Formats: sequence, C-alpha cells, structure tokens
Amino acid sequence: MEKTWYKRKWVIILLHASVWILLFLIPFLLQQSFSHGHQEHKPENNAFTYLTIFSDLLYIMLFYFNAYIMVPGLFYKRKYLIYFFIQLLIISSFCVFQMLFFEFFIGQPFRFSGFFFFNLFPYLFIIACSIAYRVIQDRVELERVNNERENENLKSELTFLRSQVNPHFMFNVLNNMVALARKKSDLLEPSLIKLSSLLRYMLYETNEQQVPLEKEVEYLRSYIDLQQQRFGSLVKLNVNIQTPDRSYEIEPMLLIPFVENAFKHGAGMMETPQIDINLRAEKGVLEFIVANKYNAGTEETKDEGSGIGLSNVKRRLNLLYPKSHSLTITDKDNWYKVLLQLKLQ
Repeated sequence: MEKTWYKRKWVIILLHASVWILLFLIPFLLQQSFSHGHQEHKPENNAFTYLTIFSDLLYIMLFYFNAYIMVPGLFYKRKYLIYFFIQLLIISSFCVFQMLFFEFFIGQPFRFSGFFFFNLFPYLFIIACSIAYRVIQDRVELERVNNERENENLKSELTFLRSQVNPHFMFNVLNNMVALARKKSDLLEPSLIKLSSLLRYMLYETNEQQVPLEKEVEYLRSYIDLQQQRFGSLVKLNVNIQTPDRSYEIEPMLLIPFVENAFKHGAGMMETPQIDINLRAEKGVLEFIVANKYNAGTEETKDEGSGIGLSNVKRRLNLLYPKSHSLTITDKDNWYKVLLQLKLQ
C-alpha cells in the first residue's frame, strides 16, 4: 500500500530539519539584532559562535539518543535510577567540556551560574520534548497496529458470518426443490435454472466487499420466486420492489436473511398466512420492510440453524454500517415486522 505523502521518509526528515533550523536560528538572529551597530569585532565572539553551534549539534544528538535509546531501553522499563544517572553524567560531561573551552579558547573564567542558566534549562527542555516525541510516536504506532489488527479481525469475522448465511439459504432452497419434485411439477426445470443463477451469484459475486444493489435485488427476486412457486396460493405474498433512483452498492447477502426468516415463520400452520416485502432506494437511503403473520399459539421446533441468519445480519450491520443504519424489529398483534433503513454509497 502506498504511503501517504506526509508519512514518506524524506518528508519526515525535511520536517525535522526545518524544526531544528528554526529552533536554533531564532536565538542567533536575536543576538545579531541586539549587537547591530557595534562594529567592534572580538576574537572571542567567533569562539562563542563555534561553542553555540557545537552545543546545538549536541542537543540534536541528545534528542534522538534519548528518544530512540534511553526512553525505550530504560524509561519504558522503569529503570529510572539508571536513566537519571546517565542524564546526570551527560550534563556533567557537557559542563566539563565548556569549562575547558572557556579556559583554552575564550580566555575568560567559567561561571557555573551562567552554565546552569544558559544550558540546564535548554537541556531539560530538549529531554522533555524528546520523551514527549517518543511517547506520542509509540502511541500513534500502537493505534495504527491495533487498527490494522482490528481490520483483519473484522475481515475474518465478516467472511465467517457471510459463509454461515449460505448453508442456511441452501437448506431452504433444496427443500423447495424436493417439494416440487414430489409434486412432479413442471416448475421444477425453471426453478433449477433459477437456482443455478443464484448459486452463480453466491459463488462469484459475494467474494467482493460490495456489489451493485441491482444484483442483490435480482438475487432477492429469484429467491422470492422460488418460494412463491413452492407455496403457491397457500401464502398471500405482497411484493413491492421499486427500481432504485440511481446506482448504489451494498454488502452482498445482507437482505436475504430477513426474507428467509419471514418465509420460515410466516408460512407455517395458520389460517391466512401473509408476507409483505417492500424495498425502495431513494436519495442514498435504502428502506427495506419485511412483515409476516405468524401463529403465536403454535410452538415451532427449532433446528440447529434457527436464528443464525438474523443474528449474523445484525452483527454484519454493526460492523459494516455502525453509524449509517437503523434496524427496527416489532412483534405486535401476530405480525412480525422488520424495518431496515440503510445509507448507501
């Protein structure tokens, strides 16, 4: 995967270099501004300039040494005493270096008070920035790794959930074929052709993350036709599937569990079984309504696959459309109704 431009190595190096140049150039410019107009040039001025440049380079080395070696090696492992001792050793070595520099190159007495005022605070500032930089960098990297791991887990889970829908669907359709064969119906051949197209869709189309809504609707119609051929006039079926106002994409096999559930529980032993299916997609919103009558007094014998479809589709909706869907299920007056509203792309 191609990196974002601001994550490229040369951009990061350029950004770091710019920050360091700006940080150390400001005091130098202020010093030049205050000394403007003084024509006297002293040799020790050059020595101070060299000392400042050398100190700046040491601060840069200290920043990355602390960030990439000291913090992960000692600070994170809570070896605070060793960490503090090494920092004390570094600042002491820096103090000795400046003492010798003043003695041999500047020719002025070294003052500890001046050293601590001009060097201790910048030193502590660099150390604090270095720790903050490393902590923030590690936290960002940890979040990135966690996000990648979560995405991989979600992909695996979605693949598992999607694969669970297929056997449930196949059991229902094969039962339809058995019923037609027993009746020696002329509808068996066209039903097998329809089943073939459904299997082709399940095998070759559902591997994609999303499919055109038109294909999902076509798959839905074929399934409803197969069920209608099976039950005939025994079930009153009202289907109103409107043509979408434009092209949309949707997660495959997302709508079929609701229809499966309606036929499973709404075509049982009752006086006037009825199933209503309505679908429309307008202005980027899919509205899908499936309602079926059921006999509250009839106790159903649940198989091992009972409820797998609906529980899976709820989980898939939460994973794929966490803030862009609304699922309302009502059970009132012997009517079981599902209303799904989904924002489409």
